[in-house]
Amino acid sequence: MSEPTNIQETEISQRIIGDLVIKLIYQITIISAQKMAETIKLPYFGVVEPVINQLRKAEIIDIGGSEGLGESAYQYVLTPKGVQRALEVINHSSYVGPAPVSLDQYRKIIKAQTFGDIHVGPQQVREALLDMVVGNDIVDSIGPAINTGRSMFLYGPAGNGKTLLSEHVARLLGGDVYIPYAMEADGFVIKVFDQNLHVVSGDQRNNYDNSSLDRKLDSRWVLCKRPVIVVGGELSLGSLDLIWDDTSKYYEAPFQLKSNNGMFLIDDFGRQQMRPRDLLNRWIVPLEKRMDFLTLRTGKKIEVPFDELIVFSTNLAPRDLVDEAFLRRIQNKIEVRNPTYEEYREILRRQCEELKVSFTDEGAVYLLKEHYVKARRELRNCHPRDLLKQILGISSYLGAPATLTKDLIDQAVASYFVEL
Repeated sequence: MSEPTNIQETEISQRIIGDLVIKLIYQITIISAQKMAETIKLPYFGVVEPVINQLRKAEIIDIGGSEGLGESAYQYVLTPKGVQRALEVINHSSYVGPAPVSLDQYRKIIKAQTFGDIHVGPQQVREALLDMVVGNDIVDSIGPAINTGRSMFLYGPAGNGKTLLSEHVARLLGGDVYIPYAMEADGFVIKVFDQNLHVVSGDQRNNYDNSSLDRKLDSRWVLCKRPVIVVGGELSLGSLDLIWDDTSKYYEAPFQLKSNNGMFLIDDFGRQQMRPRDLLNRWIVPLEKRMDFLTLRTGKKIEVPFDELIVFSTNLAPRDLVDEAFLRRIQNKIEVRNPTYEEYREILRRQCEELKVSFTDEGAVYLLKEHYVKARRELRNCHPRDLLKQILGISSYLGAPATLTKDLIDQAVASYFVEL
């Protein structure tokens, strides 16, 4: 993934680069060749320079000034002919920014960065879940799911931390990956990098290619943490295909494309804007073939990698959502059950420490005996923290110390639980 030294090595056409230059000048009015190269993330020598020369020869652009020494400091403006050309180009696509990578290069890099070869053991899983109270049965289910690197179905009652567990599982994927700003397919730009979803790595390592110390890395790629993308009820079938921006005239990549080499978590599965069956049917081919097909406005379909751990998380019973045939395609089914009394007590102790509430064994025993055993109430992982927040509010109001007294526990329970 070295920086290209000529137009051929960019794997995109000279016209695509030229159109980006034209639109950039149209947007800014006047810009130096060096800043132009920095904006579209391509080197001046060998790539941007010949494009500029060709555009000058065609009388599309002309020198409008200089901001320093050397040809790279020359500033360029559009000619009247260039303005007309810019309007034509913008009518096709107004995308201005880093030059796209080719679809073929995208496939190669995604394949090279796959986490399919990652293998974890019990100790690694426990370390990743260290700040959670998780039973050994769940820990021992997570490990094999990571090692298969395909799909996971988390189910169980609400409030037991399925989403939090998924986010902790993502830590096991480890490492950084390169994500392109954009890619090109059949003449269209598809924007991939999303600053709201992708976390840029602090260690960019984008100065030099390890395989060739005298060549820089291709700046069209951003070094990021392995993506962990979470979607919930807002997910629709339309958001799983290329999203066309009719104003800007380029595509936004769907969630699963932005999740490549990482995790795609469909939270609260069964509450989306489509029937679960429709969503699951959409995933049959990607789950089995590790590839996806996206549709361009022209009707043409493009094949893209589907290299991610896809996680379905639901509070609903699996049998109420999907049939047996689909469940077979999801390799790992994990029940995130209610905590045991011992696990509940440990969660309570940890939360007391974090929230600065005085923990006592007597208070924990009283809470469990009076408000769970006698009340025949099911335990949930979220209850300790929620009840302690109630205790903090009540004690603040009364001007009393926050501790696990019977009175404070009773008041917290009365205000928190609603008998349906």
